[in-house]
Amino acid sequence: MSNGYSEVVETARDYYNSDDADNFYFHVWGGEDIHVGLYDGPQDTIAEASRRTVERMCSLTENLGPSSRVLDVGAGYGGAARYLASRYGCRVVALNLSEKENERDREMNREQGLADLIDVVDGSFEHLPYEEASFDLVWSQDAILHSGERDKVVGEVARVLRPGGDFVFTDPMQADDCPPGVLDPVLQRIHLDSLGSVAFYRESAAKHGLAEVQVLSMPDKLTTHYGRVREELERLRPTLEGKVSDEYIERMITGLGHWVSAGEKGYLNWGILHFRKRTS
Repeated sequence: MSNGYSEVVETARDYYNSDDADNFYFHVWGGEDIHVGLYDGPQDTIAEASRRTVERMCSLTENLGPSSRVLDVGAGYGGAARYLASRYGCRVVALNLSEKENERDREMNREQGLADLIDVVDGSFEHLPYEEASFDLVWSQDAILHSGERDKVVGEVARVLRPGGDFVFTDPMQADDCPPGVLDPVLQRIHLDSLGSVAFYRESAAKHGLAEVQVLSMPDKLTTHYGRVREELERLRPTLEGKVSDEYIERMITGLGHWVSAGEKGYLNWGILHFRKRTS
């Protein structure tokens, strides 16, 4: 496997580097922010709802400024990094495994005049190439699910955080009381054996010296978002000819349906999790 990535991470890298996935996430899922959105109502676009998630997460952080260093792990197209850099003037590392997404990220940074504040790095969050206590804030949105070693990711985050630094992230998760086997249709389509859970992240964080600040569970937002993405994909399908294959679109419509169904049955969770590195 190239770059020493684990098999699960390499699979995710290959997927997000594909033309089908790149064009789907860029043209359908919002382009700037490719994660679960917070919807106020049916009038909200995917992009508006996704940006609201960034703003909500940002409201949990404190004391960010030009001297702050932020690491976004699994940064996608870098929308959150640009928001943080433009709002606070902080320096942000946008670490992401898809070289194709990173090319779009760098281009948008240049277009928005933020290239000097944002360093886009090709890499995996399972092996962070930074020294201990390097960052004031580690941020992640709907990315850690793609690791087969999520406890290792949390440990790496804790290692690079300074004492008192914050870890703010979201992740599609299974419910703490999810019965075995019911998520197989979801997991098979995204090539995973499991999802994390709030209970798992609480246990992992505590083990690695991260204290819980707040956990905001909002499973309905996951179901709403995946349903909205499926609707938008079907609406935009005629405009995607030549960009996204029919086979990919059919698989995505089916896959999104599995997420919605599992969410409606109470098997899934999603939310904003906030932990802080202990100072002693």
